Amino acid sequence: MTFLLLLAVVLGTGLGSVYVPPGEVLGALWRGLSGQDLAGNDVIVWQIRLPRVVMGVLVGASLGVCGGAFQGVFRNPLADPYLLGVASGGALGATLSIVAEWPRPVIPLTALLGALGAVAVTVALAREGRRFPPTRLILAGVVVGSTLGAASTALILRGEDRARQVLAYTLGDLGFSGWRDVATVLPYAALGCGALLLLARALDTLQLGELTARSLGVPVERLRLLVIVAASVATAGAVAYVGIIGFVGLIVPHVVRLAFGQGHRTLLVLSALLGGTLLVLADLLARTTPLSQVGIVTTLLGGPFFLWLLRQSRE
Repeated sequence: MTFLLLLAVVLGTGLGSVYVPPGEVLGALWRGLSGQDLAGNDVIVWQIRLPRVVMGVLVGASLGVCGGAFQGVFRNPLADPYLLGVASGGALGATLSIVAEWPRPVIPLTALLGALGAVAVTVALAREGRRFPPTRLILAGVVVGSTLGAASTALILRGEDRARQVLAYTLGDLGFSGWRDVATVLPYAALGCGALLLLARALDTLQLGELTARSLGVPVERLRLLVIVAASVATAGAVAYVGIIGFVGLIVPHVVRLAFGQGHRTLLVLSALLGGTLLVLADLLARTTPLSQVGIVTTLLGGPFFLWLLRQSRE
């Protein structure tokens, strides 16, 4: 899986309007990492394509890990990182920043506040005493997500001058990513995904059933909240600059589970690698074809996959 990711990075960096052979890509990477002077295609690699590719790896890895954790904690194969209104809240916060023309480094912060606010409302609506039944959480998340999506649309309509930029954002786009954006998103991805990896063993125990997990000492409700908050942090970072990219968090964990089994430590690590690979290749397809935006590519891939999942669950 690591080899596939490296191959995707080389392809994503080398292919485009100017073709850079794999040997030159690797040479440029070495010269940049060793502090040598950059010239010719090195500049294209380091200044234009590599930030976009690295952002794709970060976002794809975050969505893959969050998808695997959500499917585990809700024991629901159709769960993904955008469940509970997380993405809609993050998108509303980011849209507000774009329309108000706040500084770009502020966008992840407003996205995080929006995501956490959406989760807080969802949890409050779903709460039954000290318990958070998964079905109520999912239903409340659908309502909160729809409401916040409408609020984002209202903001877009009010900010007509920025409408095109916000529309590109809502469709998912890696095209505006730079090294400064990568550096801003990295802590969100590391913090959220790292916390979810630490919870992998408890997620394995939860697969035995809630009653069994409780009898083995797993605080199920606390685990559920920790997973939700950690996934919200990673998802907010993922959507902050590149928008809502659907289905990666749904597809990737299923493919990994089918190939490598159910253990969550392996599942989450491989989902990070495969998620990054998938998004880099999807972005490569988007910018070399008329599809133009990576969110459109993942939706075209994810729609049939979702229908296949529904058919499998019915059988």
